[in-house]
Amino acid sequence: MNKFNFLIPVVAIIGAAVLSSMFVVDEREKALVLRFGEIVQVRTEPGLGFKLPLVDEVVRFEDRILSLETDLIEVTPADDRRLEIDAFVLYRIADVVQYRQAVGSGGQARAANDLSGILESQIRAVLGSQGVTSNTILSPERSALMDQIRVRTDARANALGLEVVDVRLRQTNLPEQNFDATLQRMIAEREREATDERARGREAAQRVTALADRTFEEIISEASRDARIIEGEADAERNRVFANAYSKDPEFFEFYRSLAAYEEALKGSNSTMVLSPDSEFFNYLRSDQGTRSDEGERN
Repeated sequence: MNKFNFLIPVVAIIGAAVLSSMFVVDEREKALVLRFGEIVQVRTEPGLGFKLPLVDEVVRFEDRILSLETDLIEVTPADDRRLEIDAFVLYRIADVVQYRQAVGSGGQARAANDLSGILESQIRAVLGSQGVTSNTILSPERSALMDQIRVRTDARANALGLEVVDVRLRQTNLPEQNFDATLQRMIAEREREATDERARGREAAQRVTALADRTFEEIISEASRDARIIEGEADAERNRVFANAYSKDPEFFEFYRSLAAYEEALKGSNSTMVLSPDSEFFNYLRSDQGTRSDEGERN
């Protein structure tokens, strides 16, 4: 009985020692085994592990993606419009050994503080670089800027053993004290752009009008010239036809011209004429044969 009573504490001590030498790494974490502050084991896979009881210490780290939100960051793009931007970053611990060496016992709080400083500096560097304006930040090019910030932040976060998965710019606002001044400047710029656009429109309209007027004058001039040419050719042809007709039958030609004169003189509702009875104008009217009368010939 006395022997049995002696074995119970021994077994209990041995059991406690065995249990304290075992540890389990969850699939959501990584672990380091430290012996007097020195790393003796690195556990990146889930499962059962062993350590020296009372001597070794197990330090656990998150293997899941972590998030970090920044405070409002003031940036000044190339167009000198100050903006207030808040962002968040998604990251994970990629190298637990380097992470432990970089942050020491400060753990996740120190890592978040260091990463926040890196992210803020890279946001200022990218959004304040040459050619990046406030319009660029608010345009679809914003996505390319965020990718650039992520790449630059990741390159510097590697020294902390971290991998930056994503960076997102959330709100982009004007500072309260600069809102009215910026608004007035934007209005003035838009009015100047509108004035310039209207001036260019008037200039273009004047060019079009001048071109249309010149084209109109050229068309009218060419048409008048062609009309005079055609008219001259028609007069020449008419005179030629009359000359040929007159040479073939002068008497008929005289008769034809008299009829044309009668038609022109008696046109309209007024058919009264006051002439001398022996006027040559009535030569063909006094002849019952359709020829000029002798009296008309004598007169």
